[in-house]
Amino acid sequence: MAVEPNTVVTMPVLALRGLTIFPNMLLHFDVGRDTSIKALDQAMSEGLPIFLVAQRDLSVEEPGQEDLYHIGTISNVKQILRLPGGNVRVMVEGSSRGRLLGLSQSAPFLQGAVEYLPVPEHTRNTPKTEALIRSNYELFESYAGLSPRMTGDVLISVLASDDPGYIADYIAQNIAMRASDKQGILEELRPVRRLEKLSQALGREVSVLELEQEMQSKVRDQLTSNQRDYYLREQLKVIQNELGEGETGDGELGEYREKISKAKLPKEVEKKLNKELDRLSKQPFGSAEATVIRNYLDVCLDLPWSKRTRERTDVKAARKVLDADHYGLDKVKERVLEFLAVKQLAPELKGQVLCLVGPPGVGKTSIAMSVARATGRRLARISLGGIHDEAEIRGHRKTYVGAMPGRIIDGVRHAGSANPLLLLDEIDKLASDIHGDPASALLEVLDGEQNATFRDHFLEVPFDLSDVLFITTANTTDTIPRPLLDRMEVIELSSYTDEEKLQIVKNHLLPKELKRHGLKKSQLKLTDDAIREVITGYTRESGVRVLERELASLCRKAAMRIVTGNEKRISLTGDTVSQYLGVRKYHPEKRETGRQIGVVNGLAWTSVGGEILQVEVNVVPGSGKVELTGNLGDVMKESAHAALSYIRSRAAQLGIEADFYKTKDLHVHFPEGAVPKDGPSAGVTIATAMVSALTGSAVKQDVAMTGEITLRGRVLPIGGLREKTMAALRNGMRTVILPADNLSDLEDIDQTVRSALHFIPVEHVDEVLSSALEFEAVQTLPDLDGLAGRHQGVEPTLNLKQ
Repeated sequence: MAVEPNTVVTMPVLALRGLTIFPNMLLHFDVGRDTSIKALDQAMSEGLPIFLVAQRDLSVEEPGQEDLYHIGTISNVKQILRLPGGNVRVMVEGSSRGRLLGLSQSAPFLQGAVEYLPVPEHTRNTPKTEALIRSNYELFESYAGLSPRMTGDVLISVLASDDPGYIADYIAQNIAMRASDKQGILEELRPVRRLEKLSQALGREVSVLELEQEMQSKVRDQLTSNQRDYYLREQLKVIQNELGEGETGDGELGEYREKISKAKLPKEVEKKLNKELDRLSKQPFGSAEATVIRNYLDVCLDLPWSKRTRERTDVKAARKVLDADHYGLDKVKERVLEFLAVKQLAPELKGQVLCLVGPPGVGKTSIAMSVARATGRRLARISLGGIHDEAEIRGHRKTYVGAMPGRIIDGVRHAGSANPLLLLDEIDKLASDIHGDPASALLEVLDGEQNATFRDHFLEVPFDLSDVLFITTANTTDTIPRPLLDRMEVIELSSYTDEEKLQIVKNHLLPKELKRHGLKKSQLKLTDDAIREVITGYTRESGVRVLERELASLCRKAAMRIVTGNEKRISLTGDTVSQYLGVRKYHPEKRETGRQIGVVNGLAWTSVGGEILQVEVNVVPGSGKVELTGNLGDVMKESAHAALSYIRSRAAQLGIEADFYKTKDLHVHFPEGAVPKDGPSAGVTIATAMVSALTGSAVKQDVAMTGEITLRGRVLPIGGLREKTMAALRNGMRTVILPADNLSDLEDIDQTVRSALHFIPVEHVDEVLSSALEFEAVQTLPDLDGLAGRHQGVEPTLNLKQ
């Protein structure tokens, strides 16, 4: 039924993806979206026309009016065929062009007001129009000849018409070109102008097809040539076998020579490889020596002698990468960015080796991986833990059975560039035995003055390692040999605070685990209290490795509940975490709140963070024996004896009987005897506990302390202050007594810890006793050798709350 132009009709709308239909054309296509199928059903059942219009963005699943073009085709549904899987195959016939004025509904299917566009009447063609038609005929004939899918019927249908509008629509419907070009032709209402656009698009498509055919012809010619070469090589192999030369003839030698000439090798290396190649040519077929030489040549030619990746030294881009990958670690990031800044100003700078030192799980290896990504260098990771043979670093002589290059050269080979980032993991766990010391072999590798001519035993020629960026990792520097440590710049990664762990979980670990376990963010939600409960109740570590495993356990259990249909969304709070992870593994240490005599809170550093280490001292009548228990190391035993000597020298001032060392026995005990304890930071704690027990003075139970003691009572600086202060805060301490020489280390402590604790710097044990003991509980403490006078009017504390 004909409809007058400019008539507006409300009809179903179907959004097409990658398709365009023109008026007076028949087209069949598959439909999968539910809204599209319902629109077709509505048009078919009501006998209504349907408006077919193309989407602007093919990826949009539920298009709105802004996602659709305005011009489309008003069509009639001819046939609908239901397919397996819920899809529908439909055949439609375009009737006229239409303009979408607006959508009146979007569910259950699209429906809108469509205006019928006028169709210009066909008149006698002008010479210009006739020229355009002939030009399009010629281009379409060329296209049909180049396109294997084009049939002769299509060409006949075009030649049978002289209507420019119909010709343009018909050709555009039946050729493969960009959807935007087809839409442009559909939107053009003037037939002659439509032919001009078609001519441009057809010309471009014909050029593309000609290029495709040209490339395919070259490929066919190349294949023919390769087949001929293969046939000749097979003939050559047969001839060589008849002569007894086998596969080691001139063909193999020629391939090696070609590789050597193309590898851009240093002169010394090229000379060496050519010499080995000459030796190979003289070896009989199947000899062991020939196998050794082939292996040597393959390894040498596989090395990236002259291949380098383009290094990025953009500091801003590197900062974005590091911040995206890691939370906190400001000092480490700053040092890496400084390295890149210097590299940008002085590209030839060599020999910088970074050593990342910290407890397990704090991100040492991942920092190195982020540096590789930020700088554009390829990464090769080498684990040094347990290596005890020097040949693992320098390689074996190639004459040995099973010889291979060392791990350094092998890492460069796997990286595929001469300027990679080599990550040397666990450098503190190197060992040595009768086969040599691998740490000594690393001295040459990590020395910027020597590694430009590093000689691997297998290669026997120098390889330039000066462009390699070395980053090493270690848990402690104590076991790294001093000469090797001197080659590296140490950057310490300390423990994470609970608040830092909270942010790491929210920004990094939890999204990562949700993705790994196929969960959406809406399916598993953890409140901040739940995360804190996991951190404090189920982990006790400096890093986040165990924490990541606990989060993985939560995700697995959540996935199980969702899959079994019990729950669709899971939200965990601090009180419900135990339902998924079981009984709490770690409980806060019970701190005595009453008066305690001879019990002092010390601070200790462990590989998994700081700990409160209580010291207990009992005094009983005896003959002056001193018993030390608690699985103590030699250093802590010496600290106890030093503390006892100091107390004997100060007995009169402290109000202690002068002959106590003859009439009383002292028992010093560190609880949890199964755990080994050692280190130079328990001196002041032992001395305070002994004085408390000998004088009967109570110890303030909200005070923790750390520091080493000398025979004269001086307090020496200690390490690990960041971890120790975090342990003090975690266990409810309010005051921390620390050596005065460690005042500068307070700058590195987390702001939360600094604001919550009261710090007292001390230089002498007398100051420790004044701050930690409640002498008023017994008799008044005498003037501790002028201590009261020295601090009269001056409070010897540092309160960082302000």
